[in-house]
Amino acid sequence: MIDKIVIKGAREHNLKNIDLEIPRDKLVVMTGLSGSGKSSLAFDTIYADGQRRYMESLSSYARMFLGQMEKPDVDSIDGLSPAISIDQKTTSKNPRSTVGTVTEIYDYLRLLYARIGIPHCPICGREIRQQTVDQITDKIMELENGTKIQLLAPIVKGRKGTYAKELDSARRSGYVRVRIDGSMYELSEEIKLDKNKKHNIEIVVDRLVIKPEIRSRLTDSIETVSSLSGGLIAVDVIGGKEMLFSQSYACPEHNISIDELTPRMFSFNNPFGACDKCTGLGIFTKIDPDLIVPNKELSVRQGAIKASGWNTLDDNSIAMMYYNAIAKRCNISLDTPFKDLPKEAQDMFLYGSGEERLETHIIDSFGGGVRYSKFEGIINNLERRYAATNSQYSRDEIASCMSEIKCPSCHGERLKKESLAVTVGGKNISELSKLSVTEALEFFDSIELTEREKFIGSRIIKEIRERLGFLKSVGLEYLTLSRSAGTLSGGESQRIRLATQIGSSLMGVLYILDEPSIGLHQRDNDKLIATLKRLRDIGNTLIVVEHDDDTMFAADYIVDIGPGAGINGGNVVCAGTVQDIMNCENSVTGQYLSGKKKIPLPEKRREGNGKFLKITGACENNLKNISVSIPLGEFVCVTGVSGSGKSSLVNEIIYKHLAAKLNHAKIKCGKFKKMEGIENLDKVIDIDQSPIGRTPRSNPATYTGVFTDIRELFSKTNDAKMKGYSSGRFSFNIKGGRCEACEGDGIIKIEMHFLPDIYVPCEVCKGKRYNRETLEIKYKGKSIHDVLEMSVDEGVQFFENIPKIERKLKTLQEVGLGYIKIGQPATTLSGGEAQRVKLATELSKRSTGKTIYILDEPTTGLHTADVHKLIEVLQRLTDAGNTVLVIEHNLNVIKVADHIIDLGPEGGNRGGTVVATGTPEQIADCKESYTGHYLKPYLK
Repeated sequence: MIDKIVIKGAREHNLKNIDLEIPRDKLVVMTGLSGSGKSSLAFDTIYADGQRRYMESLSSYARMFLGQMEKPDVDSIDGLSPAISIDQKTTSKNPRSTVGTVTEIYDYLRLLYARIGIPHCPICGREIRQQTVDQITDKIMELENGTKIQLLAPIVKGRKGTYAKELDSARRSGYVRVRIDGSMYELSEEIKLDKNKKHNIEIVVDRLVIKPEIRSRLTDSIETVSSLSGGLIAVDVIGGKEMLFSQSYACPEHNISIDELTPRMFSFNNPFGACDKCTGLGIFTKIDPDLIVPNKELSVRQGAIKASGWNTLDDNSIAMMYYNAIAKRCNISLDTPFKDLPKEAQDMFLYGSGEERLETHIIDSFGGGVRYSKFEGIINNLERRYAATNSQYSRDEIASCMSEIKCPSCHGERLKKESLAVTVGGKNISELSKLSVTEALEFFDSIELTEREKFIGSRIIKEIRERLGFLKSVGLEYLTLSRSAGTLSGGESQRIRLATQIGSSLMGVLYILDEPSIGLHQRDNDKLIATLKRLRDIGNTLIVVEHDDDTMFAADYIVDIGPGAGINGGNVVCAGTVQDIMNCENSVTGQYLSGKKKIPLPEKRREGNGKFLKITGACENNLKNISVSIPLGEFVCVTGVSGSGKSSLVNEIIYKHLAAKLNHAKIKCGKFKKMEGIENLDKVIDIDQSPIGRTPRSNPATYTGVFTDIRELFSKTNDAKMKGYSSGRFSFNIKGGRCEACEGDGIIKIEMHFLPDIYVPCEVCKGKRYNRETLEIKYKGKSIHDVLEMSVDEGVQFFENIPKIERKLKTLQEVGLGYIKIGQPATTLSGGEAQRVKLATELSKRSTGKTIYILDEPTTGLHTADVHKLIEVLQRLTDAGNTVLVIEHNLNVIKVADHIIDLGPEGGNRGGTVVATGTPEQIADCKESYTGHYLKPYLK
């Protein structure tokens, strides 16, 4: 049996024709500097070839529809198993996908509710069960011997009309009486009904005196009543209380029936179960008044109203015509802050004047005049235009004023009221889905079921508990099953798929994972490692691209790629056990693992500028009305276990509120009571890992602005001046200097219909993007294309005499991006690389010392050596007097912070409180802090 994966001649991307042997059925970690070639080897070579071989095993007919995969640039790979990739792409952006549906736990819940669920009346909450004729008869026969009863068929309670059909049916059946509004009539009599009035009509089926010998007759009568009234039976006890029974799931009192319970009845993606109003989404997007007037401190004349078509404040504009009319009608000044205007005036701006006509002054080519006209209101105007327009630009403009609201019918629970009226263990399926994984496990541990319910539901509950356990084992115990899949981070969605794979119990599979530890607190990382070992132990091979120290120490085999990044990487520096890596002098990874290199502690903690940003009453998501103070002028870390509320505090409340106040962004923030100290800041900058551009036309040069300086430099060369070329001539985004055959792309897409599209270099410019005349212009012997093909390191040397350009390129070099090309397409940059391009851009700007920078786990995808560089950059930003606010789990970052805010103590509903605040040393001394427990060894 082959016990190794043997790779020969791998040359994909920056890999330098490497040969490698990887042991099978082991936990293998691939590590190295960011951009060294780890992912090229793991995903673009090993996984890609595994997928290609699988595709080639299918029929030609299947391949025609699925497409073909190109062979990666490798000579051969032997010993390859079927490969499954578990990367960081989010599970789904579809609003109908939830954690429950993705993990299939919700499918089992639907089955459970369909089989052992107990229906209730959606109106009165009364439990309603199906009863057989014999059960109904037995219940009636329990009445005292000699009791007089009459059976009623409540066919048309509380409705309007004549109902001749029902009465005729009763007459044919031999029933002799009908009760209308409490009065009895013989069917032989002429019965007159008022069509405009509601009548309570009940057919009287029989009068009986309870005696043992009438049981047979009673059973027959009940069956007849049931057929006439759709399963509803009312027993009128003469001189006593009326008894109600149902042969179907129905509430006799409210005439509401529930269909036979089926799994589709509990699906919000199926018309049988989904709320009719929101079709199972649980939300609507509506125009939000808070986004139309994001800053109520401003007056209308100062631009308080931020809505498409209503921003123009020229005296002759339509907007000002109506604004002046409202001011005159409500006797207000347009210079008064919007928040101080009377409610009548605020409502008139937003919702219009109704039927009232306002006095408007029109200025036109005829001199203008006075006209009295209704004003529909900004909100009504936007809603009408959004529904009517065919312009995507206009829809996007108006959509920026919209936010999500809960469906008024189902209140965000997605299902019909009949479905929500079915319970198991006292909870409906929506309430159960809102529990965290931990709480759901506790619910199923303590659930009390009848013997019949246990017999039916035991296997279903076993499957649910196992899958919940898998989610807990990968550190996701804080997630709820109702959480939308689109709100999950890349690390969370990856671990969900990992938990799903554990449940499949496959053997002999090659799993390739991309940094599964992302977003995990050290406490939860231990659980993840145990899960990876479990997958290995059942007979699988795991290749994990990872920078985490704990994962490397737990690995059976490590492959260190490097020694540098980009063109300086692509070689196998060392391959072996963790001890082999630590003993390898050429391995940067080994030097950090062994402690020969380390990120030093700062000599002293900053004390800030004495000012604070104070947030009071934060209660977004799971935050429990907390108050925190962020010292300004310091490097501040927000820490805590996964799901403790870090993102809710920093991203949803602090960033969004500051962006609205300081950057005038049209954005709605999370819930809090008060934020003080904003006047001490001039702007907020969020440096995340989103791409710096969505197309290959975006690159580090265009994003940092250095491309403008480079084009300007080329336009000042003697050759360019002689030909009259401006800087625009050297842009590949506009006509003039670019190659028009490919419109400056350098590549041409060829559509292959059933096969994947093929991208080929442009035949005219040979991929150089520019026309021949533009490429003839040289600076120091290099064309504009040659400059874009340079690495940042090469560019720094090449432009050493041009300070403006050198300074911007040097900042890219300082954040560890010296290896990337100056013109490298944005689509080929990783999230970590994109984030560092943004950091470099901020570093190159002149600092005001009053900026707050917000970063969410900036160490994602970074090697410890790159983290070292990142910390130096963040310290430089802070040294300039700015405030750096970072959400982070990486202990190397946490230990160098000036101030820490630790949230927890757990995730989900058990989190959302402040566990501790202070310096790293103070956090380490806090016994309640999980972060402090793991941080203590790093402070020695």
